[in-house]
Amino acid sequence: MEIGFGAPVSGAWATPANLAAFATSAESLGYSSLWTFHRLLTPEAPLMDPVYRSVLDPLMALSYMAARTERIRLGVALVNLPFVSPTYLAKQAASLDVLSAGRLDLGLGAGWQQEEFAATGATMARRGARTTEYVSVLRTLWADDVSSFDGEFYTVPRSRMNPKPVQRPGPPVLLGGVVPAALARAGRIADGWMSRSATNLDAIADQIAVVRAAATAAGKDPARVRIVCRGVVRPGERGPRLSGSIAQIKADAEWLASQGVTELFYDLNWDPRIGDPDVSPKAATERAQELLEALKPS
Repeated sequence: MEIGFGAPVSGAWATPANLAAFATSAESLGYSSLWTFHRLLTPEAPLMDPVYRSVLDPLMALSYMAARTERIRLGVALVNLPFVSPTYLAKQAASLDVLSAGRLDLGLGAGWQQEEFAATGATMARRGARTTEYVSVLRTLWADDVSSFDGEFYTVPRSRMNPKPVQRPGPPVLLGGVVPAALARAGRIADGWMSRSATNLDAIADQIAVVRAAATAAGKDPARVRIVCRGVVRPGERGPRLSGSIAQIKADAEWLASQGVTELFYDLNWDPRIGDPDVSPKAATERAQELLEALKPS
């Protein structure tokens, strides 16, 4: 199982200096990947968790880190696709893949926050069907010399998009989602599935089984479907998986590998002493640096 790291994109530690420093440190310490996430708005009331209150744009942050690293993969977990045109995201993703020399992993989700749907003019209706078409649009724009698509939700007139991504036929597409239909969709049409911050990790094997069964039914090799776990780290008292001492967190990581997880990234943005915009930036950075070094891959 590969071990990645959640980049400093939320709260007090999300500064230009930290984006550069943690990206280069993670690469030198042997982490396999860096990850960002997507949040456009937070409602005025009720207040959401601190992690969501001040968040950098995920692709801009990845581009910033791409310029300061050479080998580490760059992933977004995930872009809420209803809020972004697939043609526009295809261009952004292809450009980032070119600028990073082929290191992008593109995670997609269907979105859930009402305020963001309202503000972007998107609809919550038939998000599953939209997701399937969205992925098809991305892939024709990345792979085909002349692209075209005429679907229920999206249309691409016969046209060309260049430059093409370095990764062929395009960056890996990973889908989120927790209901059975979303899990099956990830296995059927995507390169992998990613868990969410609120996933009950004790039950993740059951979700992985749904993903892999759908891949098999679609004629794919289930062993090649990536399973990416967002590891919300809670150092201190023992509670859910990935909480407690460093030794306990690392033991949980090994257990997740035994459940079928192929990639785990430790995400410190959910730690209120790091991802809260109101805490001390210096203290947040120092705590994050300690954890980055303590959790480094063996």
